[in-house]
Amino acid sequence: MTPARLRRARAALAALAACLLPLAAPPVASAAPGTAAPAVRAGADGPPPLTDGFGLTQVGAATGSATDFVVTVTTAQVAGPHTIRILLPADYAAQPDRRYPVLYFLHGASDNPSDPALAYPALTAAQSMITVIPDGGLRGWYTDWLDQNTAAGAQNWETFHLQQVLPFVDANLRTRTDRAHRAVGGLSMGGFGALHYAQDRPDLFGQVLTMSGANDLSADEMIIRGAVVATLTNVGAVLCGPSDGRPCAMDFGPTVSSDAIFGTPYPVFNADWRWNAADPVARAARLADTGIAVYTGNGNNSPADMEFWAEGTAKRLKQRLDALGLPYRFVDYGDGTGWGADCHGGHTAGCWAQDLVDYVPRLEAAFAAAP
Repeated sequence: MTPARLRRARAALAALAACLLPLAAPPVASAAPGTAAPAVRAGADGPPPLTDGFGLTQVGAATGSATDFVVTVTTAQVAGPHTIRILLPADYAAQPDRRYPVLYFLHGASDNPSDPALAYPALTAAQSMITVIPDGGLRGWYTDWLDQNTAAGAQNWETFHLQQVLPFVDANLRTRTDRAHRAVGGLSMGGFGALHYAQDRPDLFGQVLTMSGANDLSADEMIIRGAVVATLTNVGAVLCGPSDGRPCAMDFGPTVSSDAIFGTPYPVFNADWRWNAADPVARAARLADTGIAVYTGNGNNSPADMEFWAEGTAKRLKQRLDALGLPYRFVDYGDGTGWGADCHGGHTAGCWAQDLVDYVPRLEAAFAAAP
């Protein structure tokens, strides 16, 4: 490819990603201006007390209730403070001798566990498992970045989650610590993260869920690569209008290079080999002996809806799993007809809420059946 053609390809990719970017992240619910969740006393009237460790230091008091609360931590692995939302079963305090399986639920781009909307009803209604929703950054992409010297500072998200948050949770809460009783799932950016973690550490996770995920990072899915690059280079920030006091969903923090996470995304002389190496479809064989669930809509067959492209990655993952002979649950709810009152087939929280209504009882049953 000539330099001129390469420049044109980069410009086209950035422009297309900018058009798709607003659809790549779930809407953010926030408290009314000037209000905040109340701090609560740890113990009987609030969250159980948690002890620092594994490189995590808590900042301030937990906020929320005894069964739905947020802690804020700092770590040398990722710049800045980070929130972790924890959902406990209703009987957690009343059953001091009982241990519970855990779902690690990974959010999408431009979101944060401090957003109460991430405590989806199906998750809060779960009776027999703990859910942990760790901060994945506005565009952390659930991996340790190749370039740690950007304006964003340290960005070792995988190390933060798997070597710090996970043992911190196990040390502080009554969890089942074997892989058969631990799952990882996520939506959009978090769908990629769930597959990535389950593939990197099959010893940790016995179940994996991807909802509307970035399931394919190969050169066959350059639109998905473009969406990732757009979060790094902030190409959509120019579309941010006047602020109402809330952060713009298209501003992902300090602008960094398109090469910051996996090196160059452009498929020229195999320069993009790190993207290919991280591609969940290419690594699907690592999910052998793991329970797999894949959910997607079709974006009403509109390329202007990110779900249209997510469906393509879900189908590519399905094809690969079929070729490998691996079992899985695959749900394509198309335009959302019959899939909950608030799902219309798009890349939206209304569809993800219904995904979880379908998935959580199945997960709890799998946990219960595990030895």
